[in-house]
Amino acid sequence: MRRRAILRTGLVAGSVAVAGCTRGRGGPAFQEGFENGLGDWQANAAIGPEVNIEEFEWEVTVSGEQAMSGERSLRIWNEGDYDDGVTWVTHPVPVPSGGADEATVRAQIWSESESFNTLRDAVMRLGPERPETEEEFPHPGVNTTALGETPYGGLREPLWLADGWREYTFEWTMPSLSTETLYVSVGTSVIWEGDATHYVDDISVEFDSA
Repeated sequence: MRRRAILRTGLVAGSVAVAGCTRGRGGPAFQEGFENGLGDWQANAAIGPEVNIEEFEWEVTVSGEQAMSGERSLRIWNEGDYDDGVTWVTHPVPVPSGGADEATVRAQIWSESESFNTLRDAVMRLGPERPETEEEFPHPGVNTTALGETPYGGLREPLWLADGWREYTFEWTMPSLSTETLYVSVGTSVIWEGDATHYVDDISVEFDSA
């Protein structure tokens, strides 16, 4: 049975989007700490074609169990019975009115402990469309920081590299875009059998112009 728990608390969106801010000129254009709930974040999950998505169990909630700053963070739980599956959340981000050439995305992600085994990967993405499948995130080990211009930016890197919080970040050299809205996504991808919980906090998106 598929489990999808999405907790909404408060009437105000839990994000701050400031159009027109660029790196070095006022800070991030988008920041999220989940202090006011999920707001406009949309949760999603996907798994390989050999498993019915309804059989993949996952949960996305806002929790007070862990927090990098403030009192709350995003809790992502998914099962590991199939050694497969990804769970993520997505939020729209306005492109600065003057345009941008580069973007930097950061997030703090919590793991229960350090492990020599790769139990989960962190997945992150910024692009002109919402991701709908696992294939729309970077391949394992990829971080677009060193790739130059790409259709979207992102990373897929191991979790469980630290006991507690660890920063994950990527840069994206942006192509010419006609859209005024991008979509930032953060989640976890199952690698090893076994259920796992991770927390996400302090997501930020910064834009810069050449």
